[in-house]
Amino acid sequence: MEGILRTIKKIMRNATSMLGVLLVAFFIVVAICAPFLAPPSYGDPYQIPRSGWSVTPQPPSAQNPFGTTEGQYDIYYGVVWGTRTAFRVGLIVIGFALTIGMTIGTLAAYFGGWIDELLMRITDIFLAFPFLVGVIVLVTILGPGLNHVMLAMIIFYWMTFARLIRGSILQVKENQYVMAAVALGAPGYGIISRHLIPNSIYPIIIQVSMDMATVPLLAAALSFLGLGAPVGYADWGQLVAFSRNWIISSNGGNPFQFWYTIFFPGITIVLYALGWNLLGDTLRDILDPKMLI
Repeated sequence: MEGILRTIKKIMRNATSMLGVLLVAFFIVVAICAPFLAPPSYGDPYQIPRSGWSVTPQPPSAQNPFGTTEGQYDIYYGVVWGTRTAFRVGLIVIGFALTIGMTIGTLAAYFGGWIDELLMRITDIFLAFPFLVGVIVLVTILGPGLNHVMLAMIIFYWMTFARLIRGSILQVKENQYVMAAVALGAPGYGIISRHLIPNSIYPIIIQVSMDMATVPLLAAALSFLGLGAPVGYADWGQLVAFSRNWIISSNGGNPFQFWYTIFFPGITIVLYALGWNLLGDTLRDILDPKMLI
């Protein structure tokens, strides 16, 4: 309890840390309260409601607080429910990639020898593929869709976790309490679960926080390219894609006439990524033993 209170005090003393925590907390609240903030109009809550069929975006109004995109999709609704999409993509991709990576990295570090060599060479083969290119190629083969994007990202994202946990466990294995457990004949799964993973998990926690910003943004980028969510799906990348024809006025008038089409989804993406990155920096400062000296 004392350690938790000390951690909270350390966060509260740092304005940057507090900003990161507040931003992440804000987006969590928005995701949880999405049905109340933007009640669904269709059977599928992730389908953005439309207020017409006009190609020209409409400015913010009482009915559409953030305005509409081309095709009259409600930007406010897309931003709110897009928060759930971002969390869903992040949690699913990172959850599966973390499980695969930690399993491979832990087995490689604990057993060593030919098992370590085999697993790390497999990891190197996947690392040889440029991540974004590999994901795009796989999604092109499987076909567009958010589920296919998440599957492709899982396949090409676990290697970082494998390398990270392997390096951490190799360091922890040299500690005397681990050697004592081995000498006393403790089973391998007990040593891994009680000694190695709990004392090697801190870099993983920091990496997960950073990836919670990176993964949804990569998925949004693929949606922007037309490889992710279907048209009309609540996704920040697709909202930005709707705005690209209106960033500069085509009639030579005010270039900021349709500013709302890019501003609201754009600022949402920026704040979401900023919050998770600041939180990751905070966790690093708290959990990294070198920072506690």
